[in-house]
Amino acid sequence: MDKRYYFGIDIGGTTVKTGIFSAEGVLLEKSEIATRTGQGEEAIFGDIAAELSRLAHANGAELSECAAGIDIAGPVDEEGFMERGVNLGLDELYPARILSDMCGGMPSFALNDANAAALGEIWQGGGRGVSSAVMITLGTGVGGGVIQGGRVISGTHGLGGEIGHICVEPGEEELCSCGGRGCLEQYASATGIVRMARRVMAESEEYSGMRVTDPLTAKDVFDLAKKGDALAVRAADESMDRLGRAMAMICYVTDPESIIIGGGVSRAGEYLRALAQSKMEKYARLSKHYPKVVLAELGNDAGICGAAKYAMDMTAKQIEAPECGR
Repeated sequence: MDKRYYFGIDIGGTTVKTGIFSAEGVLLEKSEIATRTGQGEEAIFGDIAAELSRLAHANGAELSECAAGIDIAGPVDEEGFMERGVNLGLDELYPARILSDMCGGMPSFALNDANAAALGEIWQGGGRGVSSAVMITLGTGVGGGVIQGGRVISGTHGLGGEIGHICVEPGEEELCSCGGRGCLEQYASATGIVRMARRVMAESEEYSGMRVTDPLTAKDVFDLAKKGDALAVRAADESMDRLGRAMAMICYVTDPESIIIGGGVSRAGEYLRALAQSKMEKYARLSKHYPKVVLAELGNDAGICGAAKYAMDMTAKQIEAPECGR
């Protein structure tokens, strides 16, 4: 069952990113094609199958020498079943089985996109050298992935790692997109940070550069905080306080070696990382053995790296228990 090449496939609502890796983990080539969202699984996976064939042949391989990992936005359970494909218009299907059938039975395996990013980061990114980590992605929303013993923990229904919907503020009155209240996503996502900034400004008449920045973004909030803008400092502190609470909860549940922060908001860099670390330590008081908080390094390649690594790991397991197309 050993393969010479592994595909990492990151299916997004706008594009599908694909990388072909050697068995040694070297990224040989990567590509990007449009996602034909709303046109059904035949269109989306047909395009992917054609691109895999092209990449394989361009690198002197046949699909029979390959295996593929697919990461996709939405919960994916341990059987590879995706109940709802966020932003894809695809629901209740087995993505890997579809691709395997279109690629002549090529072993294929699916996982959630945030879990793939986490696996990629401990393989070749900011979490290198650890076997247990939690990745938190701060973007438009807040996602997450949990790795224990080098293994993705997706949970019974694929909800493992849905960190953005941990309740960190029970008294919150506004609704989260999930229908709950007080979710981490409402405070630490890009939109959540701006929301907190507007609250801070509404509670004070003090001047802030945030008041004259339109449209205000999470980057603006952190840029101004780094310059000492008092209200921006307060907004960043409020947002990272909620993140620290969630990270402390995560420590008590998974006790990871490392917590990796990624997503667009993480570009705030060391200021954000250090603030998040200090807030976590404020709330996680049971032990002084805190996980190291690090920034993600792979950027847009995290998904394809993690998906390829997942394919490598799952293919290796097939030697003991053959079964393909999960």
